[in-house]
Amino acid sequence: MGFNLILTFQNVIPVELISFTAFPQNNSVNLNWQTATETNNQGFAIERKQVFSQQSSAGNEEWNAIGFVNGNGTTTESQSYSFVDKNISSGIYKYRLKQIDYDGTFDYSNEIEVEITPSEFALEQNYPNPFNPSTSIQYTIGSKQFVQLKVYDVLGNEIATLVNEEKPAGSYVVEFNVAQDSRPAIASGIYFYKLQAGRFVETKKMILIK
Repeated sequence: MGFNLILTFQNVIPVELISFTAFPQNNSVNLNWQTATETNNQGFAIERKQVFSQQSSAGNEEWNAIGFVNGNGTTTESQSYSFVDKNISSGIYKYRLKQIDYDGTFDYSNEIEVEITPSEFALEQNYPNPFNPSTSIQYTIGSKQFVQLKVYDVLGNEIATLVNEEKPAGSYVVEFNVAQDSRPAIASGIYFYKLQAGRFVETKKMILIK
């Protein structure tokens, strides 16, 4: 949906932003905007903040500059711009443009909101590995699923259940700590962790060294 946002300065021709849109694609966000006229326009700083994270149910409320796109100085012709924000983790983000003149004056566009959800399922290698006494396991689910993440010894005996509940699509990090008081002591050696989410099943190896 288009809109008119006039960034007013003490010039005859202001920078007139007529559209600003964002389209999520996998783990990236494609930003596109268009101006009707420009005066003394050095360019646009792209700013982002995360308002919701799948991992922590919270975000970072601070705006961060993630890129800059040069403007076209002074022109009465319509100009189109684009920027791709790559490798974004799952969550909800807001974007805005900071239009900057050559004399240092600036103004902001409206804010637009985008939700990033993963399209694939994955189980990452734990880190650190080898470990003692704790390690982190990251996994990603591409749709809402009942998720089980369990740890087994080399004989197939279940050592621990780390996740056993329904989860929305997103990326998650779980800590496995062998020093927890509620967990039976286990010896140094090779262990396996298995993720099952719907039809997705994957197992990886990890090593405990005490």
